[in-house]
Amino acid sequence: MRRALAALRHDPPAVAGTVVLLVLLVVGLAGQWLAPAGINDVDVEEMLRPPSGAHPFGTDELGRDVLSRVLVAARVSLQVGLVSVGIALAVGVTVGLLAGWYGGWADNVLMRAMDVLFAFPVLLLAVAIVAVLGPGLVTAMTAIGVVYTPIFARVTRGSVLAVREQVFVRAAVSIGTSDLRILRRHVLPNIAAPLIVQTSLSLAFAILSEAALSFLGLGVQPPAPAWGRMLYDGRGFVTDAWWLGFFPGAAIFLTVLAFNLVGDALRDVLDPRQLTVGEARRSTR
Repeated sequence: MRRALAALRHDPPAVAGTVVLLVLLVVGLAGQWLAPAGINDVDVEEMLRPPSGAHPFGTDELGRDVLSRVLVAARVSLQVGLVSVGIALAVGVTVGLLAGWYGGWADNVLMRAMDVLFAFPVLLLAVAIVAVLGPGLVTAMTAIGVVYTPIFARVTRGSVLAVREQVFVRAAVSIGTSDLRILRRHVLPNIAAPLIVQTSLSLAFAILSEAALSFLGLGVQPPAPAWGRMLYDGRGFVTDAWWLGFFPGAAIFLTVLAFNLVGDALRDVLDPRQLTVGEARRSTR
């Protein structure tokens, strides 16, 4: 981990992405206190005001401060991303461990079930789940967690298939160590690197999926603010009030970009088969 952190410090895109994520974390935790106005304070006289000193991000069609709503909505996006990816990680890793370790019929049954889920486009499957269960924050987190489970299952299974043939695992099996102990003490620590990378990348797409669901009216319900819902509300004011869609869209863009930058850097650092440009140059000197 120390080696990884030291390498990340010399990667400017990764540093920039980390800074953005730290700012996002602070905003997500303290957005209600950082917001200059109430998120649902209606002021008809201030409706559709452009960005100014009083309202840095302008106001919407009800006179509500856009900056306040963007700040508070960051918590929703982080919550959905963390919880949904946590669900996918827990279920997917469990399925991948069982399938990769035991093989045979267990592998066939579990991975064919994952293939069924993987066959559907992510957003389409999430919309179908939310449509059945009903719109809302909890439903959106559950749906996104379900649709990303097959990715973690596949990554875990592939890593387990490689690790279980290693000498130290065979030695543990030969002395009668229980399967649970081998998986917990020997297999999981050695497949953590690809899981960490996949988690960082999945967080970006989970936030993007939440924004898409909110845009379609299937995520966070009004009057609670959400970046996707704010984009939907601003679509009818593109020519007259560009700021309604620009600032929540910029928030989504920066968040997803930051997670991808950090994820790509972690992949280069944690995967010995991947070499950054700097490492490749140093190796040829």
